[in-house]
Amino acid sequence: MRKISVIIANRHSTSICLEEEFYDALKNIAKQKGLSVNALVTEIDASRTDDNLSSAIRVYILKHLQNNE
Repeated sequence: MRKISVIIANRHSTSICLEEEFYDALKNIAKQKGLSVNALVTEIDASRTDDNLSSAIRVYILKHLQNNE
């Protein structure tokens, strides 16, 4: 597990815990979209239905990978 500090919507600092593989996938998706990790996490946070941001990120990554197979 890796604890990562992120800033959501350029104002709210928080920490998320992700396995290294998920963090690598998050960075790759952000790069593909031309976004920073913070900007991508802000997008995920704004559209999530899960109370847990780390879980919402994992689900987002899974759906992204499934849609791009």
